[in-house]
Amino acid sequence: MLRLILIIGIIYVVIKIRKVLKKLNESKNQNFPGTENARIDDVMIKDPFCEIYFPKREGHHLKYDGKDLYFCSSTCREKFIAGRSEK
Repeated sequence: MLRLILIIGIIYVVIKIRKVLKKLNESKNQNFPGTENARIDDVMIKDPFCEIYFPKREGHHLKYDGKDLYFCSSTCREKFIAGRSEK
């Protein structure tokens, strides 16, 4: 009789632990409030000329001294090039 009570107790504890772990896993995979998708869509980078941050995919690319530079607009890119050519 004591064995049966002990086995039932162990089964009860195991079931409770599984439920708690399942809730923790569900809350970890939850999206942020107000968003449908929690994945990162793009990275923010800093314009080397006007120093504002913008999404990289919207940037205007320039290869300068072997480095990839991204600008918030073609105007900033042209001003950067003009400023470097004066030196």
